[in-house]
Amino acid sequence: MLKQNIYQKSLIVLAMLPIIGTVKAEKPLCPTAVSVKADMKRVADWQIAHLRDDYGRKNPKVNELNAWTYGALYIGMVRWAAIADDDTYYNFLRSIGEELEWKLAERVYHADDQVAGQLYLDLYRKYNDSVMLKETQQRCDWIMKNPSSQEMRINRNQNHDRWTWCDALFMAPPVWAKLSTITGDPAYRDFMFAEYKATTEHLYDPEENLFFRDENYFKRREHGRKVFWSRGNGWVFGGLALIIPELPEGEQRDWFVGLYKKMAPAVAELQTEQGHWAMSLLAADVYPTPEASGTAFFTFGLAWGINSGLINRAVYEPVVLKGWEALSSYITEDGMLGYVQPIGAAPGNAWPDKTEVYGTGAFLAAGAEIFQMIEHSPK
Repeated sequence: MLKQNIYQKSLIVLAMLPIIGTVKAEKPLCPTAVSVKADMKRVADWQIAHLRDDYGRKNPKVNELNAWTYGALYIGMVRWAAIADDDTYYNFLRSIGEELEWKLAERVYHADDQVAGQLYLDLYRKYNDSVMLKETQQRCDWIMKNPSSQEMRINRNQNHDRWTWCDALFMAPPVWAKLSTITGDPAYRDFMFAEYKATTEHLYDPEENLFFRDENYFKRREHGRKVFWSRGNGWVFGGLALIIPELPEGEQRDWFVGLYKKMAPAVAELQTEQGHWAMSLLAADVYPTPEASGTAFFTFGLAWGINSGLINRAVYEPVVLKGWEALSSYITEDGMLGYVQPIGAAPGNAWPDKTEVYGTGAFLAAGAEIFQMIEHSPK
């Protein structure tokens, strides 16, 4: 009966989507490829100029250039570098890798400390320099030979050796998928797939097609509603857009595509009239303040889905354009992306004059996919 109800609900959501997409993005501004690149350049240039600013972080380790905060920035910056007019941004990213000596952060198992590997592997693909690959591959090899025996639950916020919180699904799995593609060794991909499925079985809510941030939110209710953190689900949804392109046809790719196609309509349905996604996805009335990081990751994931042919352009393009319209409105006069929620693990606050590097990364990733979407739009 439960499966039947979920199936019926999915059919209802899918049937409603064309209406929902049209209503929620009734008159989105239609950006041009030129305007998208201009906004991306403003934000990228501002962020590079302010790369080492202290954003009031309580933990000094997240100010390190191979921390997860910066790792998320590089994912978007790489995509911007690929469409920029010169090699300025590739040179910037290569200088980061050289400064870090291509090393990951220090916690061996922790997903957050693996995310910088995505930058290294992307640059390896461009420059074919084995030094860019070595440290990341050694880390993954060691983990496979010495897998963590921790249980798949966060257990009072202590167990981080495995992917026990949803953010982890953006940080580490794409590293393993990219490494498998680069080396041709399916062992990396197989390890990732098994761990990802274990996390999904633990944190995924099949009724809402969303992820709880961690087990502490299973029973939590806010104004009678489940708590699904926007950026947390953005981490997952954006991460799928990084993983799926690395997978060959077969069981694993089908599984990830299936998850993406379950999440996409759920995500689109929750976009607010203003174009953003509320910090608590089911409680937009409680959290009316815009939030850029979750919004950017959802916009990125949906635009990528259109470009990849996984979702219907006519249904989802209005949602994407409405999201980009909102995001572009958060850019300050000097190029800073505002309304980025600070580091956290739950819905909270955001301000027009506060930012974070991971928000910039999400924005640049979204912009790169929208640029491609516009460039390949049917004439």
